[in-house]
Amino acid sequence: MRVVSLVPSLTEAVAASAPGRLVGATDWCSHPADLDVTRVGGTKNPKADRILALAPDLVIANEEENREPDLAALRAAGVEVLVTEVRDVPQAFRELARVLAACGVAGRPRWLDEAEEAWSAPPLPERRTTAVVPIWRRPWMVLGRDTFAGDVLARLGVDHLYAPHEERYPRIPLDDLRAAAPDVVVLPDEPYRFTADDGPEAFPGLPCALVSGRHLTWYGPSLAEAPRVLSEALRAAHR
Repeated sequence: MRVVSLVPSLTEAVAASAPGRLVGATDWCSHPADLDVTRVGGTKNPKADRILALAPDLVIANEEENREPDLAALRAAGVEVLVTEVRDVPQAFRELARVLAACGVAGRPRWLDEAEEAWSAPPLPERRTTAVVPIWRRPWMVLGRDTFAGDVLARLGVDHLYAPHEERYPRIPLDDLRAAAPDVVVLPDEPYRFTADDGPEAFPGLPCALVSGRHLTWYGPSLAEAPRVLSEALRAAHR
């Protein structure tokens, strides 16, 4: 089977579970580090000609990360496209199992069992905390309703303040974010690459947790270590 992945986390999942079946991936597919496949453009602007030239049996995509017109064009060219939807941790496990089965993986890979075990009893703080979670600046955008990353944080004892917002990724003025007075500001390194020198200075007086975007937003092998990695970063913000 020949598989093209348009989702970085699914690329990692397939590469770890079915070596050799992945023949194409996006420019943003950074894991595993030694991935050696044809690059087919970005998640939002994949190159259909490159994908078709690979003669894939299956293209795997995501309803949030990829655009429907691009997927429709591939279907029109006769390519089978599997589209995932991931809004919380349990759904991530169900969709991963579906993707791996579609890719011809026999049985459950060990990393998937380890990930489910890790999330069956994740580490919890002594008390729940509130957060705002920027994902972009210029303009400032934050996690809103119904997001996978929001569910990840909630399961680690962190309630983000814009979860009730009508939008999934609302644009919120910086003054409003500060005025919300969260216990912590969670700053991932993707999609915007927040760093110690780019992000915390916007929130004077507020603890800031710099976290791995891969562990916060990816659903794949990184799920096995995500509870520990994220919990450590959240604790470090309060020291």
